[in-house]
Amino acid sequence: MTARVDSSDYHALMSNAPLALHITFGTKGTRLHGGERGTVDRSMNQPGDPIIGEDSVWESWEFERLKHPPMYLSFEQRRFVEEAVPSICERGGWMLHACAAKSDHVHAVLSADVSSGDDGSAVRQWLKRWIGEALSERWPREDGFAWFTRGGSVKWVWTRDYFENVVEYVQKQRATRDVMNASQSRVVTTRSDEHAPSRDRR
Repeated sequence: MTARVDSSDYHALMSNAPLALHITFGTKGTRLHGGERGTVDRSMNQPGDPIIGEDSVWESWEFERLKHPPMYLSFEQRRFVEEAVPSICERGGWMLHACAAKSDHVHAVLSADVSSGDDGSAVRQWLKRWIGEALSERWPREDGFAWFTRGGSVKWVWTRDYFENVVEYVQKQRATRDVMNASQSRVVTTRSDEHAPSRDRR
């Protein structure tokens, strides 16, 4: 049986342009080399390269080099980022498909022109810079402060299945979804309490 190829997949493969870019970058100081979650660096960041594992000495050394405490976004800041990204993408000439801001990292799925040979890192850098500038305008910081770490991840989305999966994955991490989930949880708990059998306290 021959696998069906979606027309958009075929176009992406034939034009050497992905359907979208899945961009991820972390907040400053929240994921250090040597941490238990593992990291990559500039010399080990290609598919198949080993992950830098846990090393408490290395992690402590990295922490001592930080000029500011690790940057965790508040819920209000997460909502702010998600609301700001659409206009930022419009400014960059990119088509936004999904975005989510967590306390220690940001996701964006967008389409951009990478036919000129750019691997998407320039798009990531501008996106990160403009988000940081918007945050600093709303929450002023001292000179030299950085909201986000250097680098990040840019994954090319080639197929429709991958595209739909990554958009769903990112949408599930949105701050607004956290509010909905918390609200639904409270409703379920309240209803459960209402229907719980009364206890005889005699």
